[in-house]
Amino acid sequence: MKPILYIVIPCYNEEEVLPITKDLFLNKLKELISKEKISDSSRVMFVNDGSKDSTWEIIKKLALEDEHFIGITQSRNRGHQNAVLAGLMEAKDKCDITISIDCDGQDDINAMNEMVDEYLEGSEIVYGVRSKRDTDTFFKRATAEGFYKVLNIMGAEVVFNHADYRLVSSRVLNEFANFKEVNLFLRGMFPLVGFKSTSVYYERNERIAGESHYPLKKMLALAFDGITSLSIKPIRMITSFGFIVALVSFIFIIVSIIQKFVGTTVTGWTSTIAVICFVSGVQLICMGVLGEYIGKIYMEVKHRPRYIISERTEDLKEKDK
Repeated sequence: MKPILYIVIPCYNEEEVLPITKDLFLNKLKELISKEKISDSSRVMFVNDGSKDSTWEIIKKLALEDEHFIGITQSRNRGHQNAVLAGLMEAKDKCDITISIDCDGQDDINAMNEMVDEYLEGSEIVYGVRSKRDTDTFFKRATAEGFYKVLNIMGAEVVFNHADYRLVSSRVLNEFANFKEVNLFLRGMFPLVGFKSTSVYYERNERIAGESHYPLKKMLALAFDGITSLSIKPIRMITSFGFIVALVSFIFIIVSIIQKFVGTTVTGWTSTIAVICFVSGVQLICMGVLGEYIGKIYMEVKHRPRYIISERTEDLKEKDK
């Protein structure tokens, strides 16, 4: 029996790029259907993440024009990770596999063929991984690759050069639904589910239209969220660093006492101020990291919903009837 595929596409203020890339997604879906790799019941699902432009109106129009297009919209903007999660959770009971991909057309859509093939051969998760970053600037390439390396060093298990372009089976999604974190970092959470996984490699293109919604500031915030959501290694590093500072301070005290007795001490405020500033700075950094964890605990214990769907194109079609 041919599997049902849902292509899940988060959208935020994509009125410029959506009219261009929608044909790419539809044609790829129909190609996979014609090759009898997936069922004709497969769909392209757009997830509107509270866009302020006409993105949702475009999605509704597409859904009326072709049954292979469907869409849902969140009640407000909640961020890329929550939008992807909303689409996956909405799709998991309607299909056998999902492929999440951004709307901007940068990820090579032809990699979907290999993803589906890997699923048919037994893989439950297939990660789309960039083979190279030749189109990136030196700064972008350095920061992006450093992003993955730092995450792994800090204990967040991620696939190098993989973002959120991946195939996931409904079996995995049913287990993933048991992960109740409010602070989401999907590319680090899916490896925790387990099951057989593999990777396919592709070259990324330039954005077709519009502007990127992931500048350096957001990338850094995402990295910090990933580290603090998936690992307690920073706290352990603080503890180790605290012991080192305490040891150095203890040695410094002993040396000072010895110098006092042998009469070689030099009275001065510079060394005193330097030590005070150093220790104070360490304390403030440690308090900041601990505060970040406490803040995440605060958000988690509230158990607020991670997404709220306000409309579905399928419901709108029913009203029209």
